[in-house]
Amino acid sequence: MTDDMPDSGPPPSGHWYDQEAGPLVRPYAMTGGRTQPGPAAVHFDLIALVSIDEDAPAAGEGTALGPEHRALIELCRAEPQSVAELAAGADLPVGVVRVLLGDLLERRRVLVSRPVPPARLPDERVLREVIEGLRAL
Repeated sequence: MTDDMPDSGPPPSGHWYDQEAGPLVRPYAMTGGRTQPGPAAVHFDLIALVSIDEDAPAAGEGTALGPEHRALIELCRAEPQSVAELAAGADLPVGVVRVLLGDLLERRRVLVSRPVPPARLPDERVLREVIEGLRAL
């Protein structure tokens, strides 16, 4: 071994964190090993908006929620957030956020507004005609 390379011996026992990254919790631990958001196989688009369900059960049920679930709820409290924004705000992988949102949706803690399917969007030709009509005014 050279003096340039530090000894990379075994990590100290009992340490489950990286000094620079902070506590290390694997995504499968946050989701209980699940990779799909609930039994209904709900798919959360990245641009789907998530908001707090005002008719949600009493706060006493919140004790059954994990810290990641509560973090997602807090992020949505001020205003609806997209799935992508929630993943960035909670600093979690999108797959984990989708599973956690599935839990919250099943517990009726959040509402999800899915994006409009492309087939239901107005035709680009129609939009251009509207723009041209407005410019003509």
